[in-house]
Parts: sequence; C-alpha cells; structure tokens
Amino acid sequence: MSLNTTPSSERLHIAFFGRRNAGKSSIVNAVTGQKLAVVSDVKGTTTDPVYKAMELLPLGPVMIVDTAGIDDEGELGAMRVEKTLAVLAKTDIAVLVIDGTAGKSAEDEALTEEFRKRKIPYITAYNKSDLCDAPKAGSIHEICVSAKTGAGITELKELIAKQVKQDAPQKALIADLITEGDVLMLVIPIDESAPKGRLILPQQQVIREALEAGAMPICCRDTEITQTLAKLAQPPRMVITDSQAFGRVSKLVPSGIPLTSFSILFARYKGDLETVVRGAAALDFLKDGDKVLISEGCTHHRQCNDIGTVKLPNWVKQHAGCELEFVWTSGTEFPRDLSEYALIIHCGACMLPPKEVQFRQGIAGEQGIPMTNYGTAIAHCHGILKRSLELFPETARILQ
Repeated sequence: MSLNTTPSSERLHIAFFGRRNAGKSSIVNAVTGQKLAVVSDVKGTTTDPVYKAMELLPLGPVMIVDTAGIDDEGELGAMRVEKTLAVLAKTDIAVLVIDGTAGKSAEDEALTEEFRKRKIPYITAYNKSDLCDAPKAGSIHEICVSAKTGAGITELKELIAKQVKQDAPQKALIADLITEGDVLMLVIPIDESAPKGRLILPQQQVIREALEAGAMPICCRDTEITQTLAKLAQPPRMVITDSQAFGRVSKLVPSGIPLTSFSILFARYKGDLETVVRGAAALDFLKDGDKVLISEGCTHHRQCNDIGTVKLPNWVKQHAGCELEFVWTSGTEFPRDLSEYALIIHCGACMLPPKEVQFRQGIAGEQGIPMTNYGTAIAHCHGILKRSLELFPETARILQ
C-alpha cells in the first residue's frame, strides 16, 4: 500500500501534549516542516485536537496530533481538556512539551503518570531553550529544543523514531492464514448500504494482503455464491463474507470450506478475538429492559436498512426474545462509564487504530461489561459462530 494512501487507522499516532503556550503547535510545525497548526501568543489557540496524516522519516506514514492545553480553564476549557485526554486512547508515542522558562508543572507530572499507567512510550521536550538555560535532560527520553531556532528538532525526530520497537511482531490480517497459490472467495454484497463506486476498507485491506502473500482473491456478490463455487476447479481455501450476509452465505457454502467474516478477521487484527467471542455469549442472557450499546468507529450517512441501526438490533432482539433498549455512538464518542449497559457490540473498527480498539476493550473489561463486535454477534445470532471460527481452533475451544 502506498505510503500516501495508508489509512489513518494503519498509521502510527504521535500526539503532542502540554500546557497552554508551552509551544506544542510550534514544535509540531517544526517537527513536520509544515505550518500544520496555528501559532499564537494567546493562550488556548488550539481548541480541538488537530490531526494530520503525513510521512515522517524514518518512521514512514504517521498521524500527527496537536492537542489543546491540559491546563485550560472554565467550562469550555474543561471540555477541551477532556478531548485532549481522549486522544491518549489512540496514542502510540506521546511528546510532552514543557515551557523551559517555566519548568515542569503539576499538570505535566500528572500527564506523565498517565503515560506510564497506559504504557505509552513518551518523550519530554523542554521548549524555548533559546530564551533560557533549559533544564538539562535527565534521561534518554528528555531533550531540550527550540521551535524558534530549530535547535534540537532533528534530534527530537530521531528520539521519536527510537520509541518504535523495530523488532515488535506485526499482527497479520490474513497473511498468516494463507499460503502462496491459495484461492480465497470474498463475498461482497452490493446493496443499498454499499458505497457507490468503491469497496469498503476491510474488503480493500484483505484483498491487498492476500495479493501480497501470493494468494488469489476472487470476489462475488452474495447472489452468485453457488455459481462462483461451481466455476472453481477446487474448493477455495476459505470464504470471507460481509457480516450482514452471514446467514445466507452459511447456507450456500459447503461445511467443508472454512467460513468467516471481515469483521471477525478485524477483531483479531485490531484487538483481542477471544474477548469478542466471550462477549457474544452475553447475547444468550439478555433480558427485558437491558440496555445494549452499539458503537461504530466512524461516522457515515445512515441508510434505510442500515446494519448498525436496523439489521443488527433486529437480529439481537430476535435471538434474545425480549425487549431491549439500544444506544448508539459513533466516531470518537465512546462512554467511559459503561455501567448502564448489559452488552457492547462494536463495529469491525476498520477506521480505528489498534491502540484505541484495545483501550475500549480494556475499559469494558475493567468494568465487567461484555463486549463483542458485529461479525461475531451476527454469527452467534445465526447459530454459526463455531463454524466461523474454524480458522482459529484455539479461540473456538471457548465455545465448547
């Protein structure tokens, strides 16, 4: 995949934090070599997190995030701080910018502790070294810089790159499940909810990774499954379907052919598959009046037969056999207090970075709220979850 077309969810998220007027935006502009953020002497110039996808050598495709000051004041200020702290959920590397003329504050100390708690690699950058004798860096994770003169900026970029573990294992979406020469059958419904003129991101990414592995993905609609299978000289290695077509597809694909969904593949790729499989079991214990949170990682125009607001709730109610209350969130909205919900059903999260998916699963786990995702929930409702996990025998044992 070309660097300049890499989806935001696949980019390393580097976020800059600090107090108002510490020089966060100036540092962001200096690091990127672009005027991405508005710079002013007025406190609180940055009000909402600013995201910019770019290439940052030697890291490659990254997402740079400039945030509002963590010491903002007043009612609006508190809301800005809340949005700043929400960025932590998707941060891979944090840069804490401190005004070298003022030194480290209580807010800076608290934020540093939050980095440690969340196990986020971080760098402390003392800015404005041109105006003062900036504190001498006390560790390999501290550096003195000047956004005005450019002093230390190259070293800061190098230090950011060093926070990435080069030998860290990379999760595969599908490459570890296939070998060169395998034929894959991808079932892609083209209905009123399908975007015009393009495939959705999960479909694109599976096709791309399959091609890179030397496999041969064959695509068809859910209305041509039987014809497609008949034209193949031998059965495909697996069939991958859009979740909403699970019921129809499972009836047409012979039992000897492994069947799964894009959503289940993404559950394994972005977070923890066992978590969403265990969460699906909660569908069997819902009762009248229970509240179910349906959360999507992106915002989009709702269709009349939308999967998240229409199809999925209907399948869940039919499976549970009771009256339920559904609540929806989308994009960056995700409640921190989940105590009112009996179950969380998340989308495949193709637009969210793995860090945020894992954070959401983490807070649900801490509060004891079961969490599953679209594909897993739909497979369970149709009684085919065990079959949809044939590619993952260790996880499938949970259902025994």
